[in-house]
Amino acid sequence: MRNLNLNTIYSLIVISSFVSAANAEVKYTDQQKLHQIAKQVSAKNIEQDITKLVSFGTRHTLSETKSNVRGIGAARRWIKSEFEKISKQCHGCLEVYFQKETISGEKRIPKPTEVVSVIAVLKGTTDPNRYVIMSGDIDSRVSDVMNSTSDSPGANDNASGVAGVLEAARVLSKYEFNGSVVFAALAGEEQGLFGGKILAKQASKDGWRIKAVLNNDMIGNIGGINGVINNTTARIFAEGTRQTETAKQAKARRFTGGEVDSPTRNLARYIDWMAGRYIANLDTMMIYRLDRFGRGGHHRPFNDLGFPAVRIMETNENYNRQHQDLRTENGINYGDTIDGINFEYAAKLTALNAVSLAGMAWAPNPPTKVKISGAVQPSTTLQWGNATANEKEVISGYKIYWRLTDSSQWQNSIFVGNVTEYTLQNIVIDNYFFGVASVSKDGFESPIVFPGDAGSFGE
Repeated sequence: MRNLNLNTIYSLIVISSFVSAANAEVKYTDQQKLHQIAKQVSAKNIEQDITKLVSFGTRHTLSETKSNVRGIGAARRWIKSEFEKISKQCHGCLEVYFQKETISGEKRIPKPTEVVSVIAVLKGTTDPNRYVIMSGDIDSRVSDVMNSTSDSPGANDNASGVAGVLEAARVLSKYEFNGSVVFAALAGEEQGLFGGKILAKQASKDGWRIKAVLNNDMIGNIGGINGVINNTTARIFAEGTRQTETAKQAKARRFTGGEVDSPTRNLARYIDWMAGRYIANLDTMMIYRLDRFGRGGHHRPFNDLGFPAVRIMETNENYNRQHQDLRTENGINYGDTIDGINFEYAAKLTALNAVSLAGMAWAPNPPTKVKISGAVQPSTTLQWGNATANEKEVISGYKIYWRLTDSSQWQNSIFVGNVTEYTLQNIVIDNYFFGVASVSKDGFESPIVFPGDAGSFGE
């Protein structure tokens, strides 16, 4: 073997270090408690809940409120009673209440109407003002959005989402979490997203530190109008640049990136990550759009205020079952009836919600004040803020992630300990996107935070 001079040896060491770091695989601690949570979700319970919600005939926002067997009033009272049953089984662990506001003068709510959502809060133990939210909307409709009297079963849109929220509450109420978990059955979606607007506005007023909103809108259909039948995929809709970005922040983002790394996008990556590890036979599609083309859902009011929020739903929609009068034409059945629901699939998506909520609520707060530097340097340095006093007993340290700029999911990671600054040697800042996650002492990770205002999850 020929001799190598010192300069050659040094060069080989540098190259080896670069290759090793650039191709470092993501190391993740598998959590048995999350596997247990996924297994506890019951398709039978979801079937029973959807059946009950359909039995109210219509849940239109402007429908009957006095009857105990028909209309939106009966539906919301039943949902509240179910949350109260769940709370009783966990010795009052849930704070259950109606959230109300009278709406009038709107195109779809012309007369004063009380829009009433049902909220259940499982308070966190160490960081109770940090919230993750799962939502589904109560109301249903037929072809005419103002028709409040005709039968409107709303089995998939969106009894399936509300049933998922109730079942997630049954499962997660058996546990204690560091952060708070909210289960929300929101009203007035079809008339203008009012339940979401009311909750988002009140949460902002009350100073809730919302880190995630998982809106479930149609999670029970596996047969699409396109002829595809598929129970193995789901969609996560996630907008890019946050709605509240200022002109100054937009100017900075132009030079530092972040268009695909808003907190909402990294929330979507977190859920996608959970699907791959804890939900059998489910692949999620991260769709880089606020919602389906030109359409909307109850996550949007939270996005409007700058909170991370996504829509989780089936992959293949059947438009013959959405917003349709009950009828048969040319041999085609129209209407959102219960025979169009696959309960096992709805349970699968509910389990995805449950493990994602649990993972985030057990994890520490996402890192704050994340900054990055390394222009015209061979290495990249990341900095972030200290953990708050109530997080000290939970956090073990931080994990730095990075990926190629055209990759949708994080590719590399390194745990750097309980520090507030770390330099990745020989990793050039220009070639990758970077982020930081908080890690608990038992291995639960927060969503990953992209540096700067573009990626911040807030304090």
